[in-house]
Amino acid sequence: MKKKRRAIPEGIRITKVGLWYVLITLVVAIAATNTGNNALYMVWAVMLAALVLSGFISRQNVRGLDIELEPPSEVFANQPFGLGFQLTNRSRIWPRWFLLFSVSPADRPWLLPYLPRRGFGQGTVELMRPQRGRHRLEAVHLSSLFPFGLLRKGARYRVETQFLVFPELFPAASARLADQGDLGDEATRRRGKGQDLHGLRRFRPGDDPRGIHWKQTARTGELIYTERQADESRRLSILFDNGVGDLTDDEQVERFERLVSEAATAAVDYLRRGYYVEFVARDVSLPFGGGERQRLAVLEALALIEPGPRQRLPLLGAAADVPQLRIGMESAGAADAQRRGGDGHLERPRRAVG
Repeated sequence: MKKKRRAIPEGIRITKVGLWYVLITLVVAIAATNTGNNALYMVWAVMLAALVLSGFISRQNVRGLDIELEPPSEVFANQPFGLGFQLTNRSRIWPRWFLLFSVSPADRPWLLPYLPRRGFGQGTVELMRPQRGRHRLEAVHLSSLFPFGLLRKGARYRVETQFLVFPELFPAASARLADQGDLGDEATRRRGKGQDLHGLRRFRPGDDPRGIHWKQTARTGELIYTERQADESRRLSILFDNGVGDLTDDEQVERFERLVSEAATAAVDYLRRGYYVEFVARDVSLPFGGGERQRLAVLEALALIEPGPRQRLPLLGAAADVPQLRIGMESAGAADAQRRGGDGHLERPRRAVG
């Protein structure tokens, strides 16, 4: 959003060029004092005036701006993302030069060489957030080296922008179930509109003419109809047990966050492959769904999920005959040591079919 607020000054820092300039100014001052040369006094005065003018112009150069941030639609933990921004110059008289935009003074800034009066400029800074959840940017930083590069004046603008960081995603292949043959479109013995052949029979009134087996018809001289087997819909229940109680040390917190990423990776992987996915945790339940809407819903739920009180009752999916992917601290504890010492890929979570 565009914020029309006054800049908060952050002080002036001298640059390396400015430091050398100050030293040379002192040398000229000493020489003028010792010799009494009027020309040296004039040079000294001009140099001091340039230093003061540099500070004043640099301060004005970072004022009178509007800032609009454009966070990306999807942000994942531990993955770089671009934060778009737009600077608008409110001044009707003076343009702006050599503006340095950054989210924090420690970040690498984006240089905007010129900003016309009543004009705007755009750019993108690269950021990364190590933790999932809601993140808030309260302010951004602008600085300027204009006009001589002797001083760097900074200012802070309040923006108060929020965005959601999804869990970190691991390589999708490492999150697949052990026996993928148990999942997917499985042919049944019922007739339907699947791909596998169920049988051949004589054509009956009311049958779809597109199902006529023309080769067999030509061979027998009678209309032969092709029957297909029905396919089972591809569904998967992801059961994430966040009822783990209080996490007392960093190792438990790291394990919990890794399990959150495992659940997110599995959901994204199977939804991409056309599955209908159900997500169930202790305090949230998302019914079976597919496509982009279900993907975003699961990622949002996992981005905000927190450890809850321990519970003895097991998590149950909506359908007992659907394959389940169970992820929890209890089942993952034995594999963590191997996972940390191995190749870093996800270990296949325990699968239980109800």
